[in-house]
Amino acid sequence: MEGRCKTGIVELDINSKESIQSAIGYLDEKYHRIDALVNNAYPRNKNFGRHFFEVEYEDFCENTNLHLGGYFLTSQQFSQYFIQKNSGNIINISSVYGVMTLRFEIYKDTEMTVPVEYAVIKSALIHLTKYMARYCQGKGVRINTISPGGILDRQAQPFLDKYKNNCSEKGMLDKQDLN
Repeated sequence: MEGRCKTGIVELDINSKESIQSAIGYLDEKYHRIDALVNNAYPRNKNFGRHFFEVEYEDFCENTNLHLGGYFLTSQQFSQYFIQKNSGNIINISSVYGVMTLRFEIYKDTEMTVPVEYAVIKSALIHLTKYMARYCQGKGVRINTISPGGILDRQAQPFLDKYKNNCSEKGMLDKQDLN
């Protein structure tokens, strides 16, 4: 774990139990409480983002483990802390593609795609959240998922236009829309 903490934000490796436990210990010692965990990390290997038939099995497994496995591990460790304190919140960031069928037509004639790992991870995360919420029910821990739509990040205009045609109002979100 990096030892810098000015605002209650601590860098940690979501795939390392020791890193997570170290972060929890550091924050508890410094602030005497932790209010929430926001699972928003997006770990992936160098081959993430390939089209479906180009994804190698090993990459699929690694990316799923890095992202979903990391959310599981951080949630597991933080929920144990929150249960001891009888207070805490876990917020998992999923995606609209965890809730709905993908719209491949908006990616047609672009270099972009929705990686299969992404769709699997985000939908599984929603169910993992439901599982954890029920498991921790009555123990002082609130566990929820947020599933926003797409976020503006230098996408090509033809894609943005197709995306907006599938939205009721705004289209792609600005990062500030999630604050």
